[in-house]
Amino acid sequence: MPGFEVFGDKEKQEIMDVLDTGVLFRYEFGEQRKGIYKVRTFEENFARYAGAGYAQAVTSGTVALKVALAVLGIGPGDEVITQGFTFVATWEAIFDVGATPVFTEVDTTLNMDPADLERKITDKTKAIIPVHMLGSGARIDQIMAIADKHNIPVIEDTAQAVGATWRGKHLGTFGKCGTFSFDAVKTMTTGEGGMVITDDEKVWRNMSEYHDHGHDHVPNPVGRGGEGRSFIGFNYRMMELQGAIGIAQLAQLDTIISAQRQNKAAMKNSVRKLPGVTFRNLVDEEGDSATFLAFFLPSREKTQAVNRILQDNGAGAIAFAENTWHYYPKWEHLINASTICSSGWPFNEADGRRKVVYDPEVLPHSAEIMNRLLVYQVPVKLSEERLQQIDAAIEKAAAEIG
Repeated sequence: MPGFEVFGDKEKQEIMDVLDTGVLFRYEFGEQRKGIYKVRTFEENFARYAGAGYAQAVTSGTVALKVALAVLGIGPGDEVITQGFTFVATWEAIFDVGATPVFTEVDTTLNMDPADLERKITDKTKAIIPVHMLGSGARIDQIMAIADKHNIPVIEDTAQAVGATWRGKHLGTFGKCGTFSFDAVKTMTTGEGGMVITDDEKVWRNMSEYHDHGHDHVPNPVGRGGEGRSFIGFNYRMMELQGAIGIAQLAQLDTIISAQRQNKAAMKNSVRKLPGVTFRNLVDEEGDSATFLAFFLPSREKTQAVNRILQDNGAGAIAFAENTWHYYPKWEHLINASTICSSGWPFNEADGRRKVVYDPEVLPHSAEIMNRLLVYQVPVKLSEERLQQIDAAIEKAAAEIG
């Protein structure tokens, strides 16, 4: 990863198609655009690729989550359960629709622990967002069974796992909605951008309208501005240049994943040299998109010592236990209820009373797992020199730490 490693003639041609028309807006200008609708084509291609009924392109993966939550009717007074190892966008979107995020433990899949999910469900739980972190799936069969038992909709946050599958079925197609990110460091990228997929036509139509100020998109002779509006919305439209890049990137996605799988296997052979190492539990190894290689060492102390040696030798891994973007205890703005809103929203009620308090020690099982975790990003293009550098650093760590 990421997709920009394969930028080339395909992306350039799709972009030039847009520039030749001079139309950057995804709607209208029918005569000028000469039948070229890149965002619409990207949506159709993505839905077909994922095996979903409908796809709605938006401006980011964060917005994809918010749009999905909004059209499912999630709002103030509701709770949405997600996991304590995810990018901040997952819970930012929950707050931004007025709901309250509730966090579960992760297990050795590095995804939502279904047992803890069951414990966290209350009468206020109105949605569940499992996150398919680091390119591989959560225990989606168990999560869906729990959600169905309680009649709670599931939104799959698939931002980091585009192209990944579980038993041959694409992640993002199990819940009511699946959301994706195409930002600058994702497996396929449009620079910024996101997608929501669903099999529910009504949900898709509401997404289409909500993301475009509520316009109903019913054809009318007046043109844009003559549509009706059933509800308020906002502007989360993807532009044609992003759609163009998305078309080209999606066409290469299987090739990207194939290259990553080959490179991950080579990197994993090197990591196996570390004494006591174990690897992330993959619920379906054949469906892994192979964007990351995650492994565990026997203790926090050994994990830190190994990574110091790796860093000193130019092959440091990501220690997510110290990562401030993705790990619950490190979200100081969440823990400290930091907000620019004078009322204290979203942490306070309208009358100023504190609504929710987040304890950094509340996920001890996750902490035990995360403290032993190291992760390598897997590139699409891995040179022999870089692989040798990683291998040499690992051999040095193995020899010194033992």
